[in-house]
This record gives sequence, structure tokens and C-alpha cells, in this order.
Amino acid sequence: MELATQGLSRPKDAYLWRLVATAISFLLFGVGGLCLRLLVFPLLACLPGDSVRHRQRARHTISWLFWRFIRFMAACGVLTYEVSGAEKLGRPGQMIIANHPSLIDVVFLIGLVRQANCVVKQSLFQNPCTRGPVSSAQYISNDGSMDMLDAAVGALQSGQTLIIFPEGTRTVPGEAPAFHRGAAAIALRGAQFITPVTIRVSPSTLTKAEPWYRIPPRRVHFSLRVGADIAIQDFASQGPAPQASRKLNDHLHQYFIKELAEDERSNPPEQ
Repeated sequence: MELATQGLSRPKDAYLWRLVATAISFLLFGVGGLCLRLLVFPLLACLPGDSVRHRQRARHTISWLFWRFIRFMAACGVLTYEVSGAEKLGRPGQMIIANHPSLIDVVFLIGLVRQANCVVKQSLFQNPCTRGPVSSAQYISNDGSMDMLDAAVGALQSGQTLIIFPEGTRTVPGEAPAFHRGAAAIALRGAQFITPVTIRVSPSTLTKAEPWYRIPPRRVHFSLRVGADIAIQDFASQGPAPQASRKLNDHLHQYFIKELAEDERSNPPEQ
């Protein structure tokens, strides 16, 4: 898997070309999702194996295609990227927690972890372009119910890797990430350990308030840095579950604020 910095020294592409390439990328993503639902996954379902084997095939297929999608956007000049510490991702019982500055953060992380489970927006299960992949991969719907929490805990206890964005939605540009306590509660009940991934996008793009066609004036750069593991037991022993969950959530929140602030000082936005 190619994880080196991509194209950082290449000349900046023209605005109009990047706009066209972005449109092609979104079209490809939508058409690809429909093809997976209507053609690929029905064929994979015909192969021998139990439900776990079918799920593994679906997740591997999605992960492989997501990483090729990232590579396609990089080749087209839509973005550049660098990933640090990817070898630490994908271990049994691992909860991967990340901030959520952009629409395609989940594409990066699932592309990097071949057999990851993921808590995704409930609306993806109704979208005709995405409901096939997310259903076949048995991703977990973020509907806020106790069933969702139990499913996430069960996935971790069974040895799966789980990706979760504690903000629940994309970060508001210019504001610090605000974490919900659900991720901390899931971690305390089911995770072996937490691995934080700090995602920085410069300049800001594909935020919740931005349509896809409002591209930045220069090519966007994604930086993903995998941090050191966070031991669950350090917090599980700090009192009743609600108190431990609050302390863990506060720790995660402060960790990401500090990491993002250090990134900002080390890599100030270009003017």
C-alpha cells in the first residue's frame, strides 16, 4: 500500500481542471456504489462461505476500492496526502478514533484498514449509492440507539477493528472538535485499546457547509497521523462507568485539540 507523500512538489493545477476532476471523482464514487450493490456484491454472495466470510469479502472489496479511489483523486490532481503510522492500524479489538474535518475522512481510514468495521451515518443505509456497500459490509448505523452501542461493543469484543468519529458529524471550520461521550462508553465496554488518528486538511474542503463544487483555490492536502495507543484500563479503574466515560472523553477531546494546535503551528495555512 502506497503511503508516502503524494505529489507535494508538483505544480498547482488549474482551478477549472480540479473542478472537472472533482466532478468526475464524485460521479465515479456514485456509479461505483451502484455497481457494487447491483453487480459485485450479488456475485460475491454466490461464493461459498458463512456470513462472516461474506462480510470479510465485502469489507476487503470496499477497502481496496476506497484506496484506489484516493489514488485516483491524487493522480487527477484533486488532492495530495501523507500518512504516518498506518502500520499501527487494523489490530484485533482496536478502536480507531479520529476527528472529522472532511467528507472523505472515512474513505481514507477504511481504505487503510482492510477489515475494519465502522460506525456510519444512518442516512447511508437509505442512499441508493451507498446502502449496498454499507449493508454488505455490516457497518454499524449511527442512529444513537442502545442497539447501536451494543453492536459496536460486540464488534470490538469479537476482535474486529472499529473506526468511529466521536463528533458524529464533520467539524465546523475554524472550531475545535466537540466529542460525544458515546465513543468513550463503547471503548470502555469493548475495546482492547484506543488508537487516535489526527486528520488535518489544508485548505479546508468538503465540510458540512460546503457543496462538492466549492473547491479551494489550491490543491487540498490531507495529513493523517496515527498516535500512540491509549490504554482503556487507565480510565476504567477511575470510578463508575459514567465517570470513567466522562474522563476518557475529556482526555480524547484534549488530545485532539493539542495535536491539531501543534499541526497548525508547524504547518500554518498558505496564503
